[in-house]
Amino acid sequence: MRNGEELRADLIALVERFTDANIWVAGDVMLDEYIVGDVARISPEAPVQVVHVSESFARLGGAANVARSISALGARVRLHGIVGTDRAGDEVIRRCGENGIDAAAIGRVDEHQTIRKTRVLGLRQQLLRLDWERNAPCPESLSKSLITKLEEGPAPTAVILSDYGKGIMTQTAIRALIDAAAKAKVPILVDPQGGDFSRYRGATILKPNLAELEEATGRGLRGSTEDELIEVVRDLLEAAGVESLVLTLSERGMMVITRGEKAEIIPARPREVYDVTGAGDTVIAVLALALSVGAGLDDAARLANAAAGIVIREVGAASVERDELIAEVRGRATSKALTRLALGEQVAAWKRKGQRVVFTNGCFDLLHSGHLSLLRQAAEQGDVLVVGINSDASVARLKGPERPLVPERERVAMLAALESVDAVTVFDEDTPLELIQQVEPDVLVKGEDYKLDEVVGREEVESQGGRVTLVPLLPEYSTSSLIDRLRKR
Repeated sequence: MRNGEELRADLIALVERFTDANIWVAGDVMLDEYIVGDVARISPEAPVQVVHVSESFARLGGAANVARSISALGARVRLHGIVGTDRAGDEVIRRCGENGIDAAAIGRVDEHQTIRKTRVLGLRQQLLRLDWERNAPCPESLSKSLITKLEEGPAPTAVILSDYGKGIMTQTAIRALIDAAAKAKVPILVDPQGGDFSRYRGATILKPNLAELEEATGRGLRGSTEDELIEVVRDLLEAAGVESLVLTLSERGMMVITRGEKAEIIPARPREVYDVTGAGDTVIAVLALALSVGAGLDDAARLANAAAGIVIREVGAASVERDELIAEVRGRATSKALTRLALGEQVAAWKRKGQRVVFTNGCFDLLHSGHLSLLRQAAEQGDVLVVGINSDASVARLKGPERPLVPERERVAMLAALESVDAVTVFDEDTPLELIQQVEPDVLVKGEDYKLDEVVGREEVESQGGRVTLVPLLPEYSTSSLIDRLRKR
């Protein structure tokens, strides 16, 4: 039996070997578009919310998002599917190239409309989704030719069928891909669609969510106990002729059931959920990668569960990078305490994903409610919050030889434990200017006890197109006043 440290070490070693994997992904290719803004009023024209648009962006969706997740984790991936000869199809092919996805097995079809989903978000929640699609079975001749192109590449270490029921995964295509995986002696994983899971007979693993399991069994399963779900899944595995099933249960985590073996329950870690879009794609991508490099199914599911916990904290169909997944496995409080070098790498990863970086700094000696208020307000200014804290030597130079009262290691640990904080690092200089120049934040936050022209780093941030925000402070809350009150008592 492994202890917690041994388990984490084993999981991290698996992630570090992801670069050895070569995955085939076949399924319904989509383009996901996002319109993001603020909601402050109801339209005078109709009883609908008005979204004041602040940004819009697009990402690969469906099977293409699975492929993007695999590539982001360092593995090779070849994608099989179809798109139209329209603007959205051009965008899919371009983004595949940008994300390191081999698109040689994607067909361009004049009569096909590229599947496009546009989501409108306000206050980090979906308000509306618009779909452009015309579902029709992929012609058998085209399907066979695209599978042939798939097979022209290097042999896979695992195969994924990402079936959204839009037409590419015909019965002929499913059987051809399952046979190809069997011939290569590699696992084939299926994100299933529809009520008949027996169409995937011979697959290694099915990965439904609870709603898909309900459709496949014709039973209402919400509120079922773990034992009841396990019994239902075992019956389904026998009937479908599939070896294993990984059931995703949202905030309840995952359930791993293999025929003839004891079921494994993997609980989710409590966290704030912003958007579950694409979480299932991340799960099946990580499952396939982990199995490709020698993981058992239980460890593969643990890694997939950790990866899903990362993407649900972000808006839209997000992907996970290796460093993020390793940090999540190590534990968020520990992983958020970063050296200056590690911080630079983390900030670069956030920016590549289009996330808005916020920075604030301070001594944070004797953490109190005023600090918590400042950090909460700072976090609301963007997507990730980086906090710089003065080293013990820096605090002593600024505040006197009796300070700090709390050593920097403990101050870092307390800040890292806060949900609002995404990274903490220590600077030894008297001011955070060098650190601000390294991070190049989109938003620099200080309290309203400063004037704008007093904020260190203001010119540097604004010259890069960022902004400085002064947030309200709680009255009479400061470390100095707290120390004075303690002395008087």
